[in-house]
Amino acid sequence: MKSISHQRRLLLTSAALLALSFTRPSPAQSVKTMEVWKDPSCGCCKHWIEHVEKSGFKVTVNDTGNNAMRARLHMPQKFASCHTALIEGYVIEGHVPAKDILRLLKSRPDALGLAVPGMKVGSPGMDGPTYNGRSDPYDVLLVLKNGDSKVFQSYA
Repeated sequence: MKSISHQRRLLLTSAALLALSFTRPSPAQSVKTMEVWKDPSCGCCKHWIEHVEKSGFKVTVNDTGNNAMRARLHMPQKFASCHTALIEGYVIEGHVPAKDILRLLKSRPDALGLAVPGMKVGSPGMDGPTYNGRSDPYDVLLVLKNGDSKVFQSYA
């Protein structure tokens, strides 16, 4: 009888451990945290932050402007936009779609980060009712550590 009871305990313990492995979030499912620097009165930055939060990011906002932080993070001025973010060592400049940030974090390229230079109408945060459904084509650029860039994703 002791062996049956021992086997039952082992089986129950194994089942419990298996159940826990399915409920514990994997690294890919864990909450991604980012820090954003923006002007306190910028509405499109606020809308972009709402966009990334809806995609599961946890955001800390610094309403101090982003020029100094962009320079400190070595993002070249030619890629400048109205807000700068930092996530897992990558710089995110401007209205980059959340799905591209997730792709960057999954692929982990040897790069500085992503940028959508300027303020492209139709990009996240620049797509509200004010723009009457207008959407201009734009590219999300992968910014390399040497300051060069290449197209990471195009939007028509």
